[in-house]
Amino acid sequence: MGRVHPGEEAVRERAGYERRGIGSGRVGDTIPPVASAFLDTARFAVLAVVDEHGEISADVLAGEPGFLCAPDERTVEIGLAPPLTAPLFAPGVERTVGIIVLEPWTGRRMRVNGIAARSGRSVVVRADQVFSNCPKYIQTRTVDVGVASAVERSWESSAAAGSAGLLTRSQRELVSRADTFFLGTHTHGHGADMSHRGGNPGFVTVIDERHLSWPEYVGNSMYMSLGNLLHEPRCALVFPDWTSGHTLHLRGRARVDWDPQRAARIPGARQVVDFDLEEAAEIADGMPLRWRFGSYHRFNPPLGRCPSASASVP
Repeated sequence: MGRVHPGEEAVRERAGYERRGIGSGRVGDTIPPVASAFLDTARFAVLAVVDEHGEISADVLAGEPGFLCAPDERTVEIGLAPPLTAPLFAPGVERTVGIIVLEPWTGRRMRVNGIAARSGRSVVVRADQVFSNCPKYIQTRTVDVGVASAVERSWESSAAAGSAGLLTRSQRELVSRADTFFLGTHTHGHGADMSHRGGNPGFVTVIDERHLSWPEYVGNSMYMSLGNLLHEPRCALVFPDWTSGHTLHLRGRARVDWDPQRAARIPGARQVVDFDLEEAAEIADGMPLRWRFGSYHRFNPPLGRCPSASASVP
């Protein structure tokens, strides 16, 4: 079983799951054959990587089957240079990473957390935690084969755009209509993690150019993300534009609001997370594949705009 750090335990206890006997789920440190086969067919993954200053960044990996593989039960090899974070993987440097591998057409997903280093043109991850999640809140999508293009990226020329501290109007619109984003978190001494968040379009509330909020729906009761945020508020978000292939990458700080009155105003919410933006970067063709929408997940709660934190104070 994988390690459970104090933040996860504290959050589960506060959420009321500890006393009902709901544990952290099945977390291992090896990659079983079924997971290895899943990696062989994967076309989409999202990466969280932590630098030497404790800053975390999120990146998208997408391409033809085979760009991910498991050469043995403790190793994942990434064959594509991450478009935004490639410079962090200098030769001889190890990074703490978290990866979520998602199959949008079936809703299957697995997560691998560990230590990564560059090896030639690849990134090799030594796995510490390996686990799968249920498909809840994943919208189905298939690759649009008419416009798919596996872009080959080099380590020397990553396609990162300039960064800024405020969201532009078009970026706010992208976030406002998003039905999916990915959340990278970490805690010193306990590694990094990349998780999925999904809902009906509009489930993320854009408060202004620097502030977002989203509801935390009922999940798998592992609380890795919220447990990390309890001790380390620095986090990274990535919003994919499935149609254009552009990706929006945000870094900032998040805090969990446990006020039950505020959560009660949002259908399906257990908590609300407030995010303060520090840096935003947009990458054209950050996701070289294009995707055709299928359907929303049947468990997506109806929309309810996240009230501001101040609105929850009588």
